Amino acid sequence: MDDNVMKPFYVFSPFLRVFHWIMVVSILILFGTGLYIGNPGYIGSLGIEPTFAVDNIFSMENIRYIHFATAFIFMSTFIFRWYGAFVNKGDRLFPKPWTFDYWLGTLDVALHYMFITPEHRPYLRNHMARAGYASVYVLIFIEAVTGLAMYYMIEPNSILAIVFGQFNYWLINEYVVHLLHHYVAWGIILFAITHIYMAVRADLTENGGEISSMFSGIKYLHVDPDDIGDID
Repeated sequence: MDDNVMKPFYVFSPFLRVFHWIMVVSILILFGTGLYIGNPGYIGSLGIEPTFAVDNIFSMENIRYIHFATAFIFMSTFIFRWYGAFVNKGDRLFPKPWTFDYWLGTLDVALHYMFITPEHRPYLRNHMARAGYASVYVLIFIEAVTGLAMYYMIEPNSILAIVFGQFNYWLINEYVVHLLHHYVAWGIILFAITHIYMAVRADLTENGGEISSMFSGIKYLHVDPDDIGDID
C-alpha cells in the first residue's frame, strides 16, 4: 500500500457528533453561568453590575434559569450518545483496562507524547484518549448529581430535587456539595483545554482528520489501525 495514500475509516455516528457539539456549547454555558452563580462579583471586571432585578438579563434568577435549563437539555441529549453506541460500534471506543493490549497501547502512546518515541501505533482512538473520554463522563456524572442536589435548595418540591437532595446529607452538607461541583467543573475545563490541544496536535502531526471527524465521522490512516476490530 502506498504510504502516501490515506485510507478512510467511518468511526463516529451522527448521533455521537450531534451529542459532541451540544456538549461543547452546554459546557461553555454551564461554566460561564456557574462562575456567576458561585461569585456574582466576578463580572464586575467586565463593567457589568450584578443585580437581583428580574428584568435584568444578569439577574441571579435569570442566570440560574439559564444554568439549570442548559443542564437539563445537556443531560437529555445523552440519549443521542447512548443510541449512537447502540447502532454504531465506532461510538463504543471506551477503554478496556482489563486487557493487556490496553496497557501496552497506553505505554506506547505515553512514550510518544513524552517525545521518547517518534510515533505511536496507528489507532482510531488511542488508549489514553479512550481513558480521557471515559473520565470526563465520570466528571459529568458527578456534576449532574451534585447539581441536582443543589437544585433541591431552589426547588425543594420537585421529584428530582427530592431524590438527589439526599446527597447534601450524604456528602456532609450543601457547602461541600457546592465545592465538589465547583472543582469538578474546573476539571472538565482542564480536560477540554487538553482535548483541544491534543486534537489540533494530532491533525497537524498525523493529518488523520481528528477535528474534521467530529463533522464527517471519518478518520484517515495510512494503514489499518490496531483497533480496527472495534468498528468491524
